[in-house]
Amino acid sequence: MSKDRNLNQIIRKDARGCFVESLNDVFSIGKAHLAFVAYDLHSPAGQRQTDNIHIYLDIAELLELCRKAESGELRQALQAKKRDGDKGPLYQCMGGTSAERLRQLGKPRPDGRSLSRVFQLLPGSRSDFLLVADSGPGERDAKGLIVPRFGKKSENHVALSMTMESFCELLLLTRAHYQAWLSASYARGDVSPQEGELPSVGEAAEKNLF
Repeated sequence: MSKDRNLNQIIRKDARGCFVESLNDVFSIGKAHLAFVAYDLHSPAGQRQTDNIHIYLDIAELLELCRKAESGELRQALQAKKRDGDKGPLYQCMGGTSAERLRQLGKPRPDGRSLSRVFQLLPGSRSDFLLVADSGPGERDAKGLIVPRFGKKSENHVALSMTMESFCELLLLTRAHYQAWLSASYARGDVSPQEGELPSVGEAAEKNLF
């Protein structure tokens, strides 16, 4: 095994100058972790990473995406959007870290705002999907959710094209690892996966399917 491999990595999908990897490090709090990374190979070693965005999906939402992928609903929804010229997201996840939590971590933003993270699954032009992750200044709303306040210009942005097959691999392999983790947790008598909080993010999330 390569020493450079992330030991928490379940699967990694690469595109030009970027990749997304699924990690198993927050299953214990009922989340799936997608790390989006962009890099520049022309930069010196150790300075090649240009953007890094961490997205945390509720396991229930991951399982629903898997169901839609396996049933054919996801493909039908994608085909309908492309047929109608609808460029809106098939799936969207908004979350982030509150300004209060950032201060507690000793990592406040210079502008004093919350940190917003947004993930979108969009119809692709060169492939089936375009997976887009953005982060930047956000604001906590009345429901406690972190909503973006960066308009069309985010501080960090990663976008990669992906086929239906590759996206399904990302989803289903993540689900398989979660199910294996859950079985092991039950075997150990540890069946409280919702306790705790996200490591160093304190994320609140809002999801919208289709």
